[in-house]
Formats: sequence, structure tokens, C-alpha cells
Amino acid sequence: MFAGIARRYDFLNHTLSMNIDKRWRAKVSKELANVLSDPDSIVLDIACGTGDLTNELASHSSGKVIGTDFCRPMLDIAVDKNNKLPYIEADAMSLPFPDDHFDAVTIAFGLRNLPNFRNGLIEMNRILKPAGRLVVLEFTEPVIPGFGRLFNFYFSHILPRIGGMVSGSRGAYEYLPDSVSKFPAQKELAALFAEVGYSDVKFTNLTGGIAAIHVGSKA
Repeated sequence: MFAGIARRYDFLNHTLSMNIDKRWRAKVSKELANVLSDPDSIVLDIACGTGDLTNELASHSSGKVIGTDFCRPMLDIAVDKNNKLPYIEADAMSLPFPDDHFDAVTIAFGLRNLPNFRNGLIEMNRILKPAGRLVVLEFTEPVIPGFGRLFNFYFSHILPRIGGMVSGSRGAYEYLPDSVSKFPAQKELAALFAEVGYSDVKFTNLTGGIAAIHVGSKA
């Protein structure tokens, strides 16, 4: 599915979100400012897709930033954008990295695509150094009632039509709201973080709760 929409992926992301997604990724980078400023730090961006967040992190990093995704056509585009960054084709459920390796791990709009959210969080915990930080940017439940109904109508009815016309794959953009509807809400995801071994868990709603940033540290 992602291979089929790879060439139109960035255009649609930025257009359908009115470029709000760029501001959300910048907030992820700010959340990790202390880590990124360390020249000895190593940060992994999981499910990096075409590399938007990887590039955002790298632009503020004095250390090393790596991107990984299991969709080769997406990674090809990421490399075309910035061939100075290391990109690795890998499955987020079984990452090819040793235990206790990364100072921080990020995943933007990818956690809900994993076959098992809990096991994915456990795998990310495995590769983090003690006290290393996980930052998840993901769509979630709008917290403003009237705005939520309006957004959900756009998300479920308008977005799939536009996405389908431009990308040629309406199914991919029908999958998007469907996958979000099955994803844990903000407090539920925070509880799952704590359950699998993260401490100091917090979340911040973005744009009325359309998306949220969840942060936790490896206990």
C-alpha cells in the first residue's frame, strides 16, 4: 500500500494537512533538543517513510540520526532528499540493532500501522539506552467536541476522495481514518507506555487533539 502511494505521499501529506504536519514534526524535534545537542548522541527514526522527520531531527542534531522503514520505495525517496543520512530497510517489530543502543527513538504516524502496538513499544524499549527517550507522534481523538465532529467528517469522507484522486489509491486513504479509529486514545496509549516499561510518561495534544505527542523514558 505504501509503495503504491510513495511518489505522491509528501505532496498529499502537506496539502491535506495544510502543512500543519511540518509544525508537528518540529515539535518532536524540540522535545528532543537536549538529546540532539549532544555530539555523542545517536537517534533512530522508525517508520521514517520519505524521511521528513529524519531530516527535521538531523537539521538540529550535533550527533547521529538514522532512519529506518520497511518500505523500500519510501526509503528511495528519503535518500533522494538527503543522501548524507543513513537509511536502513528494517521491520519495526524486529529491529536489527543491539540492546541499549540509542539515546532516543522517534516514530511519527507509524505506531498505529504496526501489527501489535504493545510489542512494537517493547521492541523500541529494547534498543533504547537506560533513560533513553521515546517520542511518538500519532493521530488520535480530537478533544474539542464540535471541532472533533467536523474533523472526523473531513477525515472520513473528504480526505479519502482527494487522496484517492491524486494518488490513484483511494484504499490507502480510507485505511488512514480506519486505522486511527482502532488506535488507543491519548490516555490509553500513555497507560500502555507505562505498562511496558516507560517512566515519566506524558502526552501533549496538538491542534485540538487531531494528533498527540507521547513521550516516555526507558525505566
